[in-house]
Amino acid sequence: MRLLGAVLAGVAALPVLAGTMPASAVSSASVTTTSAGTAASGDWWHPKAGMSWQWQLSGKIDTSVKAEVFDIDMFDATASTVSTLHGMGRKVVCYIDIGAAEQGRPDFKDFPKSALGNKVDGWPQERWVDIRQIDVIKRIWSARLDQCKAKGFDGVEADLVDAYQQESGFPVTAKHQLAFNRMLAQGAHQHGLAIGLKNDLDQIPQLVGDFDFAVNEQCAEYKECSSLTPFIKAGKPVFHAEYTVALSKFCPESKRLGLSSIKKTLDLTAKRETCPA
Repeated sequence: MRLLGAVLAGVAALPVLAGTMPASAVSSASVTTTSAGTAASGDWWHPKAGMSWQWQLSGKIDTSVKAEVFDIDMFDATASTVSTLHGMGRKVVCYIDIGAAEQGRPDFKDFPKSALGNKVDGWPQERWVDIRQIDVIKRIWSARLDQCKAKGFDGVEADLVDAYQQESGFPVTAKHQLAFNRMLAQGAHQHGLAIGLKNDLDQIPQLVGDFDFAVNEQCAEYKECSSLTPFIKAGKPVFHAEYTVALSKFCPESKRLGLSSIKKTLDLTAKRETCPA
C-alpha cells in the first residue's frame, strides 16, 4: 500500500469524491495530440466529474460497496475481481506506486541500484526512484501497464509523482517531474487506460490536460481543495479522501466544489464513509 508522501508523517495526500452521476461511455474517437504532445481524445475511459468511488488497497475487496469506481491494488487484485466489478457496472482503477520502488513487489529487482534513492518518509520498505532516468522507469511502467490491461482495468492511479517536492535523494526539478508525469500519462493512454494525477497540486494547471481524473488525500485538512478545481472545470472527477477530518467539516465544501469525497482509515480497508446526499 502506498499513500502519497507520508500520510503517517503528516504529509498531505490526494482525494476522491463520491457522487451520483452515471459512468460515462468510452469514447470511440481516435487518439489525437496537441503540439505539446497532450492526448486530446482517445479510445480509453473518460470518467465524468461527480462519479462516486471506493478506495481499497488492503484486505479482501468488498464488491458490495455502492460506488461507481473502485480503486484497488494492481498486483494484489485478480482479473476475476475486476470482472466481477465490471459485471456490476463498476469501473476499476489499478493502483501502482511508480515514484518509489517497493520491496516485496515482484519487479523490485528491475529497478537499478543507481535509480534507488532515500527511503520514503514513513514507509521504510520503499525507496524514491530517480525519475530523471526516465527511460528506465518507462520500461517498468509499461510492463506494469501490460499487467493492468491484461487484468481488465479501466484506468490507473500512479502514486508518488511529486518527487521534486520531497527529499528523494536526487536533484529532481519541477521540469523533470512534468516530463515524468507526462510520460506516465502517455503510457497509460497508449495502453487504452485512463490515468489519474495523484496529489501534485502545484502542477495541476500544467497537467490537467494530460490526465483524466485526480486522486487527492487530505486537501480539506490542509485547506487545499480549491487547487483541484481545474479538473472539475474540465469535467473530470476529483476522487478525494480524508482520514481525520469529520464528514460534517469537509462535505459542504466538497459538494460546493464538485469533488467526489469519502472518509477512509489509513490502512485503506473496505471501510468507507460518504457525504450525505
